[in-house]
Amino acid sequence: MFTGIIEEVGTVRGVEKLSGGVRLRIYCPQSGPELKINDSVAVNGVCLTVITCDTGSFETVAVEETLIKTTTGLLRSNSRVNIELPLRFNDRLGGHLVLGHVDTVGEVSAIGKREDSWMFTIAIPQQFLHYIIPVGSIAVDGVSLTIARIVGNTVTISIIPHTMDHTIFGSYAVGSKVNIEFDLVGKYIERIMKHDAESVSGRKTITEQILKEHGY
Repeated sequence: MFTGIIEEVGTVRGVEKLSGGVRLRIYCPQSGPELKINDSVAVNGVCLTVITCDTGSFETVAVEETLIKTTTGLLRSNSRVNIELPLRFNDRLGGHLVLGHVDTVGEVSAIGKREDSWMFTIAIPQQFLHYIIPVGSIAVDGVSLTIARIVGNTVTISIIPHTMDHTIFGSYAVGSKVNIEFDLVGKYIERIMKHDAESVSGRKTITEQILKEHGY
C-alpha cells in the first residue's frame, strides 16, 4: 500500500531484457538503504518486488502483464523514475490510498504554465472515464494528485513547483506516456453496485421494496 507521496527520484542504471519481461537495476541513494529483498517498492506508480539490493540500489523484475499495462517497458538506462516506499501503518496518509496496481496508460496532451504552477492535461482511454470525478484523486506515475477539470476524455491537474522539482513531472512533454491508477474506493463501489444491479436484474419484477433493499 502506498500514498502517492514520492520520496525520491531514482535513476535506472541497468535494463536486462528477459524472455518475456525485463530486469531493472535502479539507483536511489535515499530510499535504497531502507529496502531489503522481498520488499515492495513503487516505481513510477508500479508496485514491484525487490529481488536484490545493496546500499543505494535495488533490482526488480517486471513480467509480461506489467509491461502490457504500464510504461515500465519504455524505461532505459538513465531514465529517471518516481520512487515510493510502502506505507507504514503508523505513518500519516498524506496523499490517498494507492495500491501500485496501474489501471491504464494515459498520454500528456497539453502543458500550460501559470505564474506559480503548471497545468497538465492527460488523455485517458475512454473505457476508464467513469472512474474520474471533479476534485477526485488520481495517481499519475505514482504521484497522488487532485483532478481540477474533466473535458471529454481528458483530465487536467495542477502541479506546484515542489512537485515539479521532486518528481519526474519536469521531464514530461506533450506525448509522454504516464501510468494511471484510479481511486481505490471508487473501483470497489463500482464493483459492489454492479454486483447488486446484476442480482436485482435476475429477479422477475423490480419493486420499490427491492430498490430500497439495494440502497436506491
